[in-house]
Order: sequence, then structure tokens, then C-alpha cells
Amino acid sequence: MTTRRFDAPADPPLHALYDDLAEKDLQPLWRLRGLLTPTPAVKAVPHLWRGKDLRDLGERAGRLVPVGRGGDRRVLSLSNPGLGGLPYATSTLWGAVQYLGPGETAPAHRHTPAALRFVLEGEGVWTAVNGDPLAMSAGDLILTPSWTWHEHHNPGDTPMTWFDALDLPLVEGLGAVFFEGGDGRTAATTSPAGHSASERRFGGGPGLLPGGTTASPPAHSPLLRYRWADTDRALAGQLSEPASRATRSGHAHIRYADPASGRDVMPTMRCEMDRYLPGHTAPAVRRTGSSLVAVFRGSGTVTLDGTHHDIEPGDLIAVPSWTAVRVLAHEALDLFTVSDAPVLEALALYRTEEVTEDAQTVAGN
Repeated sequence: MTTRRFDAPADPPLHALYDDLAEKDLQPLWRLRGLLTPTPAVKAVPHLWRGKDLRDLGERAGRLVPVGRGGDRRVLSLSNPGLGGLPYATSTLWGAVQYLGPGETAPAHRHTPAALRFVLEGEGVWTAVNGDPLAMSAGDLILTPSWTWHEHHNPGDTPMTWFDALDLPLVEGLGAVFFEGGDGRTAATTSPAGHSASERRFGGGPGLLPGGTTASPPAHSPLLRYRWADTDRALAGQLSEPASRATRSGHAHIRYADPASGRDVMPTMRCEMDRYLPGHTAPAVRRTGSSLVAVFRGSGTVTLDGTHHDIEPGDLIAVPSWTAVRVLAHEALDLFTVSDAPVLEALALYRTEEVTEDAQTVAGN
């Protein structure tokens, strides 16, 4: 969006008006272009970060950069090429990989941007959220809601890498970022023995809530760890149901939900898991709002605005708003997705549509 200076010498009063408007930090609407567009004008671009590169660079950082050098986390943030060097994966979502070596601890802190962890591989690390110890294993989803104390511990002898997602760009745009260091604060426990407190209270299974659960729960899910075994069972159950839509299409889909309310796990972020079987076919779809996709298991091809990308475990994908997306599986393919959909829905700005192959080709050009 720019203003074009009026330089017609035959109209000096109008020329003077534009000079005076600029001096007072005002812009005439009748001269602005690009404020209202037929479709979203998105700066972020579809982009793929290779899992192999992320693992290799994380390991190098683990050898060369100790936790505490320049910050209390060893994190490689995804920087979308369309955002001018900002450390953001999309205009509303921060994405990153975090590497924690054997015996290391990332100390406690808290911040208003909400965060989540999806474990790509490995086990043995644990996260404490407000003192509640949560074991982390491959395929688990761990929540660290807004303004909760959280710290990461690796008591084992092998490193671990996981995917981080935060609503940081959105919260920054709203002028609401606050941060507080822990100043030596740490969880009282030394290991996550058994289930965490949040799992004992809210992880009993569908329809099983502790007595006394209020009708107006907190804005975020009270269950802070979603175990892969439960996710896997839900996906497999959809695909084994005779004559179900998932069985017919070869595509199972779940949304992680607050067990007390059925709402999204965070007010600003939606988490989903898809399983695609070979042979699944469906048209490309585009949606308002942006998302980040982590390839957990399997291989396939994702088409983004007509451009094809082969994908494998550990790959991370930025899908900006109104990008046409189509997925084809070469083998059973599990994709974890985090998006800003709850925000778009709350503001009545969420829309979706199927896209023809021709339209994808035009977008890709």
C-alpha cells in the first residue's frame, strides 16, 4: 500500500493539500490502492523445511551452542521467505524445532503467547507446566497455555528434537506480549512418574470427567498431554469402521479438543491429525487463516498452489492463508497440523472452498 504523490503544477491547492496531509501523518483514502482486494493479499509464501536439514542443524547447534547462550532455549525458528527475514513461519504462527541434549534443562519461564509441542521422534524428555510433569514421547501433543510456567528436562543419555508452535506473531500484532523469567524456579519433582495431574483428572477417556467440573472451564484445555497411543487408536478406529466415510475415502481426521467443553485446545490455535492411506483422492482445498504441518509418519506428495513437494517424516510445511492444498499418500501418511482457525471462526472470517486442478495451475504460475 503506497500513496502516489500528486505533482500536477496546474493544481497547486490540491498539491498543497497532499503535502499538508503527509506532514500531519494522514493519507487520503481516495488515493490508496490495495487496501481491499478480491482475495487475500498474503505476504507469507508456501514453504517446506526438510526434516533431515532440521535434524542435522539441530544436532550441530547442540554441539556448539549451550542452553543459556543468548537465551534459555536452543530453538531454530522457521523464517518464511515472504516475510522479509522475520522469524515467523506465517503471519500469525511461530514454528520451530527445539533441541535438548542429554542431561540438559531448559529453565522455567512464562509468556503470554501460547505454545505447544509435538514430538517428532524419541522419548525421555519431560516438560513441567505450572509444576505438573508431562512425559514426552513420539506423537505426543504437549500444551503450554498462555502465561503458564514451563520448563524442559532431558535426564537421559540421548538428545531429543520436537516441533514448537506459538501464536507469537498474532499476540505481537495485538500488542499483548509479556515475558517473565523463572529466576531459578523449577518443578518440585525430578521425573514424571506415571500420569501427570492433568491426565489423571481429564485423561480418563471420552465422556469421563471428574465430578465438580464447572460448566465454564478455562479458555484452554485442562488436559495438557495428548498421548500418541490414544490418537493412533482414534485414527485406526475411523478407518476400520465398515462403510464409514473415512474407510471409503482412505482418510481419517481428528481434532484435538478440550475434554470438558469440546472446544479447541487453545483459544488461538487448532490442532488436528490426519491419516491418509495410499489411493486417497480428493480435490485441493484452500482456507482462510494459516497453518503449519508436521509430517509425523509415512511419505507422500503435498501440492501447494500447484507446486508438488515430496514429503517424509520430520518435514515442516507452512501453508499461508488461501493456499490450495492437496495431499497424496505413497504409504500410510500421518500429518499433524496447527492452525489459527479458532481466531478466524471467532471473527466470522473463516471460509473454505474446493479448488479445481486448473485453478491450482494458474495459482502456481
